Amino acid sequence: MAENGRASSQGGCTGDGEVRVQLEVRVEPVGELRSLQGWLRSDPEVRRSATVGVQGSAPRPGEMGTAMDVLQLVTGNGWSAASFVLALVAWRQTRPQRPRLEIHRGDTVFVLTGGSHEEVERVIRALDADRDEDGGR
Repeated sequence: MAENGRASSQGGCTGDGEVRVQLEVRVEPVGELRSLQGWLRSDPEVRRSATVGVQGSAPRPGEMGTAMDVLQLVTGNGWSAASFVLALVAWRQTRPQRPRLEIHRGDTVFVLTGGSHEEVERVIRALDADRDEDGGR
């Protein structure tokens, strides 16, 4: 898991007390993005609590070229970091070459490369901790 990457996604509390989390997911290779979008939209837990769409994103620092697509996820109160991360890991396991996944939340980047139990737990704990901080604002 890496930290201090660049992303424009954030979380926060709406006026009605609902906590929203906005994440960006980048997939390498980029060609796998549509497959992941379909997988997440078909997952009942993710579909129930989040909106999943593909958005353009500015190139990362040091990259040249045009914007690349990212998967954007906007959640509500019923969102579960565990369900989301497990859905990502399950999708990744269906791919022949196990793509690298980056989850961007604000200025923090979580990277899933191996899908080990420890890596998955670390990402879930970090996403839950970030969400708890947003709810307390």
